[in-house]
Amino acid sequence: MHETYHIPALLDPTIRGLNIRPDGIYVDVTFGGGGHSRAIMRQLGDKGQLYSFDRDADAYANEQQRGELINDPRWHFVHGNFRYLSNFMDYCGITQIDGLLADLGVSFHHFDDAQRGFSFRFEGPLDMRMNQQAGMTAADIVNTYSEESLANVLYLYGELKNSRSIAHRIVAERQREPVLRTEQLAHLLGDDKKTLTLVFQALRIEVNDELAALRQLLTSAVGLLAPAGRIAILTYHSLEDRIVKNFFRSGQIDGQIQKDFYGNVVTPFRVIEKGLVPTTEEVNQNPRARSAKLRVAEKIVSI
Repeated sequence: MHETYHIPALLDPTIRGLNIRPDGIYVDVTFGGGGHSRAIMRQLGDKGQLYSFDRDADAYANEQQRGELINDPRWHFVHGNFRYLSNFMDYCGITQIDGLLADLGVSFHHFDDAQRGFSFRFEGPLDMRMNQQAGMTAADIVNTYSEESLANVLYLYGELKNSRSIAHRIVAERQREPVLRTEQLAHLLGDDKKTLTLVFQALRIEVNDELAALRQLLTSAVGLLAPAGRIAILTYHSLEDRIVKNFFRSGQIDGQIQKDFYGNVVTPFRVIEKGLVPTTEEVNQNPRARSAKLRVAEKIVSI
């Protein structure tokens, strides 16, 4: 399983952006195939520590097969959702960290495993849960949401202007028979790959509550980062990138700029990287990296 689990995008610039201290404490909240975590570990000394999060049990099973980090006392795996970062760090007795990394992309493993239901390229159950032990599936959403609620999901998370007509088609179809599989939904929506991509994206975001989780992560990071600590985030679509960009600029979840008496912007961050994208060479080697964008910020005050 480990051979094709995931290839991290923008690996070298992401690790450089973290400005890793050998004795520092770091968190990789999206362990996935472990590429970023292994790169961080290579720069840590004997006193350094890395906490790697993933809510999918497959990620840890994959690392057990690899065996590279399992027995390293500096590495700690947390099976959980990064939205609860503060709770987990508190449980581990960690009050400050020197850096945090989040790769918000979906692992190759998820897209390529038909039984996970993330891709319209394969026939499989309409699932899309990152954590298969909890929560509603994409099939639950497709078959139980009202037409209006379904249209809202498609519009907000897929930015589909024809969301209402798509929702109407889905509701009409499910009255005939439940839409339970990826191939059913793909057949119903037609051959337009862009539309299919956006519909599947919207359902995945809703299933995993991705944007709310991202907002919680960012809020937690402000309190946990030590002064001069850095946060590096890889985004893959405009919705999540807008949240990260505005938060790094303002320090506020709503993106509202606050100024002091003298008109200076009040923010806990200094922006280090404003949106680096992969080179043509990287995209040629790893086409799935084409939509990645890296943003890095450094905490400049303790709040």
